Amino acid sequence: MKLKKIYAILAFQLIAGGLFAQEQLDSLAVTKLSPLFSQPTLKNNKLVVPQIKGYEVSLIGSDNKVVIDLNGHISQPLIDKKVNVLYKIVRKSDRAFGEIPMKDIVIKGVYGDKGVGEQPFVIPSLREWYGVNGVFQLRPESAIVLEQQNEESSKAAQLLKEDIKKLIGLDLPVRTGEPKAGDIFIGSKGDKALGNEGYSLKIDDVFSIQAPNYNGKVFGTRTLLQLLAQNKKQLSIPKGFSRDYPTYQVRGFMLDVGRKFFTIDFLNDYVEMMSYYKMSNFHIHLTDNAFDKYFNYDWDKTYAGFRLENERYPNLASKDGHYTKAEFIALQKKALRYGVTIIPEIDVPAHSLAISHAISEVGSRKFGMDHLDLDNPKSYEVVKNIFDEYTKGPNPVFIGEEVHIGTDEYAKSESEKFRKFTDYVIKVVQDNGKKVRAWGALTHAQGTTPVRVKDVRLNMWYNGYADPIAMKKLGYQQISTPDGWLYIVPAAGYYYDYLNTDNLYNNWEPRMIGDITFEKGDPIVDGGMFAVWNDIAGNGISEKDVHNRVFPAIQVLAEKMWGATDQHTSLFTFNQKKKSVIEAPGLNMRGHYAALDAVIVHLNFDSQTRNQMDNEWKEASTTGTQFEKGIKDNGLKFTGETSKLILPITEIGEQYTVSFWIKPETNLVGDLFVSKNAKVFSDGKGLGYARDGYQYYFDYTLPINEWSQVSITGDHIGTQLYVNGKLIKDMKPFDVVMPYKDKNSGKEIKYKKVQTLVFPLSEISLKNAILDELKVYNKKLTSQEIVSEFRTY
Repeated sequence: MKLKKIYAILAFQLIAGGLFAQEQLDSLAVTKLSPLFSQPTLKNNKLVVPQIKGYEVSLIGSDNKVVIDLNGHISQPLIDKKVNVLYKIVRKSDRAFGEIPMKDIVIKGVYGDKGVGEQPFVIPSLREWYGVNGVFQLRPESAIVLEQQNEESSKAAQLLKEDIKKLIGLDLPVRTGEPKAGDIFIGSKGDKALGNEGYSLKIDDVFSIQAPNYNGKVFGTRTLLQLLAQNKKQLSIPKGFSRDYPTYQVRGFMLDVGRKFFTIDFLNDYVEMMSYYKMSNFHIHLTDNAFDKYFNYDWDKTYAGFRLENERYPNLASKDGHYTKAEFIALQKKALRYGVTIIPEIDVPAHSLAISHAISEVGSRKFGMDHLDLDNPKSYEVVKNIFDEYTKGPNPVFIGEEVHIGTDEYAKSESEKFRKFTDYVIKVVQDNGKKVRAWGALTHAQGTTPVRVKDVRLNMWYNGYADPIAMKKLGYQQISTPDGWLYIVPAAGYYYDYLNTDNLYNNWEPRMIGDITFEKGDPIVDGGMFAVWNDIAGNGISEKDVHNRVFPAIQVLAEKMWGATDQHTSLFTFNQKKKSVIEAPGLNMRGHYAALDAVIVHLNFDSQTRNQMDNEWKEASTTGTQFEKGIKDNGLKFTGETSKLILPITEIGEQYTVSFWIKPETNLVGDLFVSKNAKVFSDGKGLGYARDGYQYYFDYTLPINEWSQVSITGDHIGTQLYVNGKLIKDMKPFDVVMPYKDKNSGKEIKYKKVQTLVFPLSEISLKNAILDELKVYNKKLTSQEIVSEFRTY
């Protein structure tokens, strides 16, 4: 990263929809005035705005608007807090203006310290905490209590009830009235200064959540759930007081579902996970296409995805995977219930191959069919029809107030036409009652054609496409999405395969966009967002592979976007403690199982189907099986087509080993191990596995009427098959080399294809085979450990 720069930025003023230039104060004038802003004046619970002869001074920014709002009002924190504010100064004589920060204003707290004990660990960290003696104890007879029937409190309570049942199995009643010891109370008397997402906690004999708004109530319950999840045996939580609230409104994640399809179940799970980490925006990039160079430069064959049902153009929705309108509406409604906003994106006029595949006449023959032809009026007509179908009318498909229109990476030579088209699409969407988001592109597409500013927010992804200083001068609100910090492109060999989360934790804040760092509290920055781009279509990346990359990033960036410049715990401590924070109640998309023993399931079938390991995964179940002689004492005989073994865990991922002895009486044919995400199967080509539309083979067939020990190991890199202690095949990433050269450089064209597997364990069906000594490890055994395991039998 380049050296960060702090700018006192001077702007243009937007008046009645037009731009009127104002002079900027020269740096000498700003330097002379700056000492007048070095010491705050606090009076009557208010920050007093400095009075300077010849200047108008106004407070325009605060990096903690709960403690010091934009009227200067102070809401006293529980503990001492440092707040940074930003003033605008305007010289009366010529209206020249600039901005000057006032830094590290200390607002004294109600208490002089953090009280008793250690602050409870949650992600993101509590902004204010004061601890007292004792613990709150949740009990089987506890209830969720509302002061009175209140729609928002009732909705939050019902959501909490469902999640507690998923988390710990307790089915708590919801009632109104006075809470008793062990109860959870949800009320609406929180300080109005806490805003839309803030809440306060009073943890005594009753766990009390107060929030003035619904999202704050939801996020208060997420804190409770995280605390319970880290202590599921005792269900106790340290007593204390807290006020918690975000620094930034936009705390987001963008997922490219255009180049790789993700199921609606996956998106629904992500809503729950994002809510659990108090992430406010889930940006879904619904349309995009691969690069034509991987498809022999043939646009007709180049992969493209449009993931939403469209009635006006029925051929638009991708045949290999899309969402019905009903599914997408339900997803958005669920998100709102969880305090998350879905930001849907239809990307035009570049990245638009899916549209030109369906309506070929709108594709550009000059710049490539992934560009819409901006000289063709039909392009305008089609794009308007598409956005109208999703945003127009009393019950639109896109139910939120903001819609993303894409608008990046169009041919630079067409800047004026691009600007005209961008302004047109903004108008289409805004005329339908929506606000607009777009990718920052107006530095790259310089020109004189005006582009609307009002109610438009830009994802600032690369300063060469949209310079943050220039965009501030134009008046665009900004969402920090810098590619050099926050872009994941799985297995592509550029940007990040995995984000550098340690560096992000120590060194990044949303006010940092590329090599520009805005002042703390600058109101131009609405928040931040990281992104997964699935650029290399067909490279074997699965939903699980993407999640393996997203989850560690969510944990760190949720922390950094909620608390920003707060004093965070050390990186080492955070990395240790984050291990105890799950994905969300009822979710385990990683297939992660923490246990003291590396073996988490051991079925020897001598004790029927009971797990031999002393942990929470107690018992498997069977249908259509019987016990017969195994490799050691009893084995489990699968007698026919309906024979099944149901395990207490559904899948295992990250680093794992699945080991078993098997004796087939006939050739194994069909699905052997199954989950909703993957399967291990056997057919005429031998053993293989499939997930996400990809199919892989180990090139091995099990012998009939012989005992074989099979061990399959896996991690985020690949998958390995061992039989009788010998490595049969290592399914690691491999190069796919195109049979032609790059037409520009003449170099070889290739990409990496991955062959990972989160091993399916929901259901085992071996059909006329005997199974014995099934072991599931939450560890990838070494080749020597596998040999040793084989030799013990």
